[in-house]
Amino acid sequence: MTSMSRARVARRIAAGAAYGGSGLGLLGAAAAGLLLAEVRLAKRHVGNGVSPHPPSAEGLYGQAYGDPGEPDEPPLRLTLLGDSTAAGQGVHRARQTPGALLAAGLAAVAERPVLLRNVALPGAQSDDLERQVSLVLAEPGQEPVPDICVIMIGANDVTHRMPPTRSVRHLSAAVRRLRTAGAEVVVGTCPDLGTIEPVQQPLRWLARRASRQLAAAQTIGTVEQGGRTVSLGDLLGPEFAENPRELFGPDNYHPSAEGYATASMAVLPSVCAALGLWPAEEERPDLARREGFLPVARAAAEAASEAGTEVAAAMPAGPRGPWALLKRRRRRRVPASDPAPTAAADRST
Repeated sequence: MTSMSRARVARRIAAGAAYGGSGLGLLGAAAAGLLLAEVRLAKRHVGNGVSPHPPSAEGLYGQAYGDPGEPDEPPLRLTLLGDSTAAGQGVHRARQTPGALLAAGLAAVAERPVLLRNVALPGAQSDDLERQVSLVLAEPGQEPVPDICVIMIGANDVTHRMPPTRSVRHLSAAVRRLRTAGAEVVVGTCPDLGTIEPVQQPLRWLARRASRQLAAAQTIGTVEQGGRTVSLGDLLGPEFAENPRELFGPDNYHPSAEGYATASMAVLPSVCAALGLWPAEEERPDLARREGFLPVARAAAEAASEAGTEVAAAMPAGPRGPWALLKRRRRRRVPASDPAPTAAADRST
């Protein structure tokens, strides 16, 4: 599917989400019977050999950056929401999860402690975001609103054939609630499921198309609510296709420690930019890297095809709809560390 075609489909999905339409099905009913045998075969090979409970990585990171001379400056608060990818399913150590990697990386860039909370749920679909956001905002008078929230969601929507308009509607509502509360939001869009090793053609092709369509529509919905997105297409894309034994976990579905590190390197620059921690000169579009201002649907379609591509709101809507800034940020290595053992017990410190 071309970028322009994907942009048109994504625009229709996002419009259906906004106005309550049923929209387009990710996989047509006619294909369901043909693919049933392949789905069953794939399920025999994925989901095995991994604990259903990801290691908890909540706590304080970058404790060494605390300044005793400024006791009133609280740590930055980072919260992860979403599915098993956000939770870090498939690895065995807290420091290997995306939450820990992002928290440690953010602390290093900001030179300030970062307090991590993770409410992501393995197996969650986008309709679980309402519950997760309510957990994050449940006690506004007792626990401060996070400085930034990272959401990773969408893969289970595709595999469970949730209508994409419904999926985007739930995500958009979650972003709107978090932004209204005062949190910055970065969404890691649906990864490319067409590269999961046990999945065969034509299911592989359909899964890839559905994943990228949803990722593009997620971008439109997120940007329109004041968030920004990072494409995770290559989280299960070319790097996984080239090094599947290295980047896939033992269940052949979730990323390994190296895979999560790759994803975190792609997301960290956008997290830092959302908090104003990136150099101003790097916020301008770099024509040599094919960055620039585009209608949001076009930017969303291009981002869905290239992992690590950021899309953020740029200017008011024009005749062709909202415009966005497409950035292909350079990935930054993230340090690996465990949370401080004294911080997890008290998030309100």
